[in-house]
Amino acid sequence: MPALPDGEDAPRDGTLPETALRGLGERPFGVYVHVPFCAIRCGYCDFNTYTAGELGSSSSPESWLDGLRAELDLAARVLVEPPRAETVFVGGGTPSLLGADGLAAVLDAVRDSVGLTPDAEVTTESNPESTSPEFFAGIRAAGYTRVSLGMQSAAQHVLRTLDRVHTPGRPVAAAKEARAEGFEHVNLDLIYGTPGETTDDLRASLDAVLDAYADHVSAYALIVEDGTALARKVRSGEFPMPDDDVLAADYELIDVALTEAGLCWYEVSNWAASSEARCRHNLIYWRGGDWWGAGPGAHSHIGGVRWWNVKHPARYAGLLTAGESPAAGRELLSPSEQHLERVMLELRLSDGLALNVLDDAGMREARRAATEGLLDADALAAGRAVLTDRGRLLADGVVRRLAG
Repeated sequence: MPALPDGEDAPRDGTLPETALRGLGERPFGVYVHVPFCAIRCGYCDFNTYTAGELGSSSSPESWLDGLRAELDLAARVLVEPPRAETVFVGGGTPSLLGADGLAAVLDAVRDSVGLTPDAEVTTESNPESTSPEFFAGIRAAGYTRVSLGMQSAAQHVLRTLDRVHTPGRPVAAAKEARAEGFEHVNLDLIYGTPGETTDDLRASLDAVLDAYADHVSAYALIVEDGTALARKVRSGEFPMPDDDVLAADYELIDVALTEAGLCWYEVSNWAASSEARCRHNLIYWRGGDWWGAGPGAHSHIGGVRWWNVKHPARYAGLLTAGESPAAGRELLSPSEQHLERVMLELRLSDGLALNVLDDAGMREARRAATEGLLDADALAAGRAVLTDRGRLLADGVVRRLAG
């Protein structure tokens, strides 16, 4: 697992600078809940997750939920007059391991602390193998409006390389079950570039996604993270490192297939069938809004202050039981850091970045990028920096140029 960032000590009572609370409620506000439990650890994953064997008796879903309730109550006190959450995203880990009743309790904890807007988007990630029609019916009744299912691939040998335990057809079946139980918005996650995956494998995965009638698709290039089982296999020569040219070709294949099916990109790695199908919670991240991240290792951002919680569930619960904030550290983002993040995140969106955000050097680079076919020339003339199809493949480099 990655180490927590460097930063200054966070106050034990969780208080925020007065400057961070200015304008609270004028910016979009959401709540992220991190569920740290998994049945097994996938070979490519470096998220803050734990199997039952790794935790032993030091933590349980019950102690985690008690801690979560305490942290959300802390959020309500720290924010003084907290805005009601416009979005809630329960991620992990494997939230569906909590079952419908457990996820209902999570949402009740948010309602009882900061509250929800009447039209709140409420999403949970789920492993297809730990879902069922009864599960979807239960979380729909509890108030969840959106489900994100980890599919990764429709090819059995690709799933085996990733150490995924679900059967290839289960994500499509789960998506259809969620639809049948009243979910209008269903997301399927794909990973491309896995060693051994062929173009035909990827096409089969895309066909499966389209067969599921998902109205949102997220597709991410495989990243070999240090410290994972996959990284060790790559280092030993058992698997090759993902090839950049193959990843680019895969991305183009995904984009064409989804676009032809009526799903349009709105963020470099995300496609949606309509504006309503877009993930509003993630748009809060990408547009510099506010969110409180609750749970072990979760990150938060309020008014230019970012902080992160301790990682281990037992330590997390222990601090909250003692009446202390679980924050391990924090940082106050400088104007230059906020500028960089705005360029980096907003440029990834299909509506792009307002040019008045850029300094003179950034403007010069934007014009050069347009002549090179990386930014849309018509959008630039209208005052926005918008990535072209080719620009999306080189998005990180364009960000570096425009941010200076």
